[in-house]
This record gives sequence, C-alpha cells and structure tokens, in this order.
Amino acid sequence: DKMLSHYFVNSVDGFITMSHNVLNDLSQFNKNKPRRYCPHPLYDNFCEIEEKTVARKKLELDPNFKYLLFFGFIRDYKGLDLLIEAMADERLKASDIKLLVAGEFYADSKPYFDLITHHELEDQIIMSNDFIPDDKVADYFNATDLVVQPYKDATQSGVTQIAYHFEKPMITTKVGGLSEMVPDGKVGYVVEPEVGEIANAIIKFFKLKKEHDFIENIKIEKQKYSWDKMLEAIATVAGDS
Repeated sequence: DKMLSHYFVNSVDGFITMSHNVLNDLSQFNKNKPRRYCPHPLYDNFCEIEEKTVARKKLELDPNFKYLLFFGFIRDYKGLDLLIEAMADERLKASDIKLLVAGEFYADSKPYFDLITHHELEDQIIMSNDFIPDDKVADYFNATDLVVQPYKDATQSGVTQIAYHFEKPMITTKVGGLSEMVPDGKVGYVVEPEVGEIANAIIKFFKLKKEHDFIENIKIEKQKYSWDKMLEAIATVAGDS
C-alpha cells in the first residue's frame, strides 16, 4: 500500500481531502504540495424529502414501527454484524424498533443471515439486498427515523451526506473521519464500534425523543456542505499548484 500511495502522491500536483484524518495521513508521503480539507458536499441528487408515512407505504412497511436504516454496499468493515448483534439486545428485541438493511452484499452474506437466525431476529430485521437505484434511495431515507453507520474502519462515508440531505439523525462510530461529520449529541451520536454502545445509543435516541432536536440542528449543520465550497477548494489548490 505504501509503495502505491507514494507512486500516486508523487504523480499529482495537489490534494483535496474529505476528512482531517486523511489530511494528516498525507504528511507521511509529502509535506510540500498544496492541500486543503473540504468535506464531501451533500448528495442532493436523490429526489426530495417527503413524509415518512408516504415513503413507508411505497416500501410496504408497517407504519406502526420505528425504523433504523443501514444503507449501502455491505462489506465486512462496515460493521453490519455489530448492528445485528445490537438488535439482539433484549431491550431492542422487546421494542417496536425494526432495522432496514438496504444494499447489495459485497461480502459473504451467510454469516449475516446466520446471525439473524441465531438471535431470532427475522421479524425485526428487513433485508433489502438488491441494487438500490437512484430513484429509490429517497424512499429508504424518508421512511427511516435514524441512520446507523456501525463501521469498524473508514475514512469518511457518502451515506452521512445522504442522511444530511434527507435531514435524518445518525449514529456513527469513532473511526477515521466519520465522527468529524456528526457532532455528538447535536445531530446524532458518536460511539465506539462496540455492540453495547451501539445498542445504548439507539435506545437513548428513542427514549429521550431526540428526533426533532437533531433534525433542527441538521438543518443548520448541512449548510456547511455546499458544492460551492468544494469548487472553492479546487480553485484554491489549483491556484497554489
């Protein structure tokens, strides 16, 4: 990895990173070329916000439940197994909370389905594992109460920016640059990538009825992530190169 990274870094004139974590990593390879941090702009191309009841009807979801969303390609580092284990917490098993998993498997699916069977979670976890076309993304985000990103490793994630666009509170883990994008206790919760902490954060969100407060904060926070800011960063780095 280091050899290929050196090769890449030496072949370009400047850098834009989407997390401070990656910006710091750059110094291992080059300290002189121009660089700038700019978080990923919003993914605002996935249609508009609409009422949960409308989206849930489209997805044929029971409107009497609360829904968590795990979204995107399923790879082992994304920690879906941690979230499934969290759903096995007796407090969550006894609740009216369901988990919606929307995305294709890019890893062996068997261990995940085995976990669901082992914990008898078939009625609490809805697996939607076909490719999600762009025109259906809005339905999944609009239908949910809380987006969960239980990653074990990451630099940053586009799922965060989709959640911001649809004004959805988030739970994410303290890995890479993920926590930079989700102010803890303001737009969601940031936890260690551990089953117990993930379960506690989910329960805390619903018990304290934080949805309204978090959404109001998201409306303010999301203004930081405009495409104009990315264009400005590109122009600055290009001018310094």
